[in-house]
Amino acid sequence: MGYAIAKQFKEAGAEVIILGRTENKIMKAAQELGEGVHGTVFDVTRIKEIPRLVEMITTKYGTIDILVNCAGKHLKKPALETTDEEFNDILQIHLMSVFAFVREFGRGMVERKDGSIILISSMTAIMGMGQVVAYSAGKSAILGMMKNLVAEFAPYHVRINTIAPGWIDTPMLRQVIDTDPERKQKILNRIPAKAFGEPDDIGNACVYLSSEAGKYVNGVFLPVDGGGAVGF
Repeated sequence: MGYAIAKQFKEAGAEVIILGRTENKIMKAAQELGEGVHGTVFDVTRIKEIPRLVEMITTKYGTIDILVNCAGKHLKKPALETTDEEFNDILQIHLMSVFAFVREFGRGMVERKDGSIILISSMTAIMGMGQVVAYSAGKSAILGMMKNLVAEFAPYHVRINTIAPGWIDTPMLRQVIDTDPERKQKILNRIPAKAFGEPDDIGNACVYLSSEAGKYVNGVFLPVDGGGAVGF
């Protein structure tokens, strides 16, 4: 999904910096995406190092106008079997690191009175799915955080919006459904489109929300889900 988001921004004319914790993967992605896309190796769970990373990025590349928080990790496990360590691990990635990046990049945006921040939530923030309690907790907390950030940042013309991807055909989704055909069919049955989404669908939404076309869109929770949130 992050790859598709970077691709869509590049095609829209942006210079893009992508982060990833695996050097060969992130550098390969940057090379494939081509000129104007820069790879930086970083593990978002190293939260105390984020301020230094942001300083390095802005020193090297200059002003950051758009921030998309899309790092993710899944844990499919019954709540009664989920340990404190596992729960915390998921929150570190999906909530704590997100806040740290927003805070650090947000300083410059607020100072310049311009910027767009995209948060990535999930359908688990609006419906109970079972066996994803930690993931759901982190993605649900994103909404409360967004509302507060909008109240604080909007006077400085910095917009924060949240996308809730539906069931997008990614390795993370496949990890969940490939060994659980019953769950896969249950998901498809409630999507009116009767199909999984594509990563580019999320990239297109990110570009819109960060563009001039979306300049008056702020504090929105946008499902990109083929109608899954309202399906029967």
